[in-house]
Amino acid sequence: MELNLLEKTELWINNIELKNANLNQVADIVAEILGMKRKNVNVVDVRDTCITLDILQECIKAEDIAGKQEEMLSALGAVEGVNISGETYIHSEGILGMISLDKDTALEAIDTSNKMVEEMKNRIRNRVMVFPTGFELIRGMIEDTNTPAIVERLGQEGYKVSKGEILDDDMYYISAKIDDAVNSGYGLVITTGGVGAEDKDKTVEAVLRLDRQAATPWIVKYTKGQGRHEKEGVRIAVGKVGETLIIALPGPNDEVRLALEVITAQLKEHRDKGRLADAIAGVLRDKLKSKYFHKHH
Repeated sequence: MELNLLEKTELWINNIELKNANLNQVADIVAEILGMKRKNVNVVDVRDTCITLDILQECIKAEDIAGKQEEMLSALGAVEGVNISGETYIHSEGILGMISLDKDTALEAIDTSNKMVEEMKNRIRNRVMVFPTGFELIRGMIEDTNTPAIVERLGQEGYKVSKGEILDDDMYYISAKIDDAVNSGYGLVITTGGVGAEDKDKTVEAVLRLDRQAATPWIVKYTKGQGRHEKEGVRIAVGKVGETLIIALPGPNDEVRLALEVITAQLKEHRDKGRLADAIAGVLRDKLKSKYFHKHH
């Protein structure tokens, strides 16, 4: 379990005696025992019976620090010029204070924390927010058949699905609403519509604002500037922010239903955005190829 030090990075070794000791060796030992790179451990102050070290690392694994006091003091005591006694102890005002815990207590605490974190992650992954998009839905020109389909299909898989508001075709508004859902603890956010080649289609761009490395495979490509095609083609998007997957699907209901089968199958095995995007794009491309073949034969 990785922990943020929250700027409480100082570590004090108290009731220690030094006589011509090499402080580089002291820092070497602390870095090695805490599983850190040597450059991230500096001795910043030395007093009569105290050494202060600064840990130049934002996050650290609990397993690397918990219950390490005895091991660290034993190793320091072997350094020439360093005298460790029964009164020597290690202190920190922050997360680093886990070093001084009893080892068995520390391991038990880590195990309990890991279970709690995993349970929380599972709850988050199980929560889904759905955002339909498009002015035609906002104006009531057409019925939203996608959201009920998503609610029903993912509900069958045990997901808790919430319906978000219909989003206008505005990149900034869409990305803001998706970000709100991420921060509200939804592990999966699905949008429908707005992935086409017209200038009004902004959903993929909204996902890219939140995850610049989002996977955005093409479904079909056009000649840019021909007719209504302001963009190169139709593509979907699968991004990830923290623990939350964001999936931007097309608007046609039959394509959404095809994608849902892929999503439910893939999420049972992994949450890799690239593999998921390629799998969704693959079935949608096959559908278009089949449609084209039947039309011309």
